[in-house]
Amino acid sequence: MTILARVLCLLIGYGLGSISTSYLYGKARGIDVREHGSGNAGTTNTLRVMGRKAGAIVLAGDMLKTFFAILLTWLIFHWFFPDMDYLLRIYTGAGVILGHDYPFYMKFKGGKGIACSGAMILSFYWGIIPASVVIFFGIFFLTHYVSLASIFLYLGFMAQLVIFGQSGLLGMSQPMLIEMYIVAALLTALALFQHRENIKRLIKGEERKTILKKTKKDGELGEVVKDKSETLANKKEEVIEEIKEEIEEIKEKVEEVKEDIREKRKK
Repeated sequence: MTILARVLCLLIGYGLGSISTSYLYGKARGIDVREHGSGNAGTTNTLRVMGRKAGAIVLAGDMLKTFFAILLTWLIFHWFFPDMDYLLRIYTGAGVILGHDYPFYMKFKGGKGIACSGAMILSFYWGIIPASVVIFFGIFFLTHYVSLASIFLYLGFMAQLVIFGQSGLLGMSQPMLIEMYIVAALLTALALFQHRENIKRLIKGEERKTILKKTKKDGELGEVVKDKSETLANKKEEVIEEIKEEIEEIKEKVEEVKEDIREKRKK
């Protein structure tokens, strides 16, 4: 029966997780978010491609489906397996993340599961929430790298899970704790795998930053700017091109003046 509970949590999570908010929202507006930006059907790419409102809706949708999945499985199984509460929560969360990352009706091309992971952490043990919030937003606002903040969010969650588990605060037997650690470790490995290209770009210093500020055009948050060095390089090239054009115009005027002088001499 306990094995069936684990399987059902995974299936319920996968079913709800496969509801891709970014894909459905984009399609309703004639846009397939997977064909723009990074090609990722998640919150960050939606923010980059469609703006603040779309990003907020997608973030809320991805988090709500995770909350609902965990609440649903808790209502079903809590009364039968109270000692497996946290273990079943993480199985449900794993199902949601897998459904979000690999939805079957989108040819298994979805998002990276960070919004869902954040919701899973918020739905977990209350003591894990404060440090997780500080880790994610602290790193994000210091570096403006969503990918780096997401990676450290998972590493921090994994570390806290072991600390709280071994301290006895989760009220689970050691075999169940070890099983929970294994599931959490697999989710952490999945997050690292999903961010493999981001990690390469971070190492090379080529990762794009996400800076939340108002744009002059429409006042939306979520304007993505490239590294300052790249921006300065682009501006430098533009200035050089403008100078070249001005020099060419000056040359043409000088030639016109010379031509006028020649005409006057002939007369």
